[in-house]
Amino acid sequence: MTFSHDIIKKRVLVIGANGMLGQRVINFYSKQDNVELLGSSVEPDPVYKNTDYVCGDMSKRDSIKKVIYDFYPDIVINTAAYTNVDKCEVEREAAWKVNVKGVEYIAEACRVIDAHLIHISSDYVFDGTKGPYNETAVPNPLGYYGRTKLASENALKISGSIHTILRTNVLYGIADSRPDFVRWLVNTVRKGDSVRIVTDQINNPTFLDDLVQAISKAVEFNKQGIYNVGGKEFLSRYEFSMKIADYFNIDKNLITPIKTVELNQPALRPLKSGLIILKAETELDYKPLSIIESLAIMKRELSM
Repeated sequence: MTFSHDIIKKRVLVIGANGMLGQRVINFYSKQDNVELLGSSVEPDPVYKNTDYVCGDMSKRDSIKKVIYDFYPDIVINTAAYTNVDKCEVEREAAWKVNVKGVEYIAEACRVIDAHLIHISSDYVFDGTKGPYNETAVPNPLGYYGRTKLASENALKISGSIHTILRTNVLYGIADSRPDFVRWLVNTVRKGDSVRIVTDQINNPTFLDDLVQAISKAVEFNKQGIYNVGGKEFLSRYEFSMKIADYFNIDKNLITPIKTVELNQPALRPLKSGLIILKAETELDYKPLSIIESLAIMKRELSM
């Protein structure tokens, strides 16, 4: 008896499924016919509907390994991380447990069952002195968050697991659990409150759905190694805010340009950063939307 390849379903596990990116990955794969999908996060319940969910804590080896071995996935997409950059400076143990030890535990389990692990990293592995960066640029993190993200990359490299690392920066897009930068800015200014936005942090902001596209292509083409994933446009956070203000017709006078140093944040930020995406465009057929195209999708889907 012969089976068509299409009948065999890929088993996909999304760790961090309740986060902004996790929700969009779940949303994407839940619409695919040949996928058996499971979401997992540390919270007892999912924030989305109609997809199987199991509670799992990646900072605890036994907890996350049980999730992986019980489901036996072909693909594990790790979208979970301790991402509060300033808190990472203080809550170092908690950050290390999630961002480094958690990734080690996931990789150990993936190696045993030959699952392909897709892991999300950050431009914070760089110091932001001479960006934008390509995949071969030498990392030099400024703060503890960046150090944990670099350590997780290094842990994967020696893990013996099949893995792909997608570095990204300044995520924005549609998610239920919390507002992204775009919605925060629009909602705050519409209320009549003023905001201060930095002019000296340069990035290429990444639309969540573009990052999901890159994840799906890495899975589809079975690509391994490191890929930079970001938007088409390099601009300061203030310039990004001006584009958002123009598109949603909000009062630009309430948006004050400042320098990063004026915020007195505990963690240093890479300033001249951003990620060169040529490798992803070439090898993953990655095609990011423009900022205006992505804002149009947000406006339509969220009725903003």
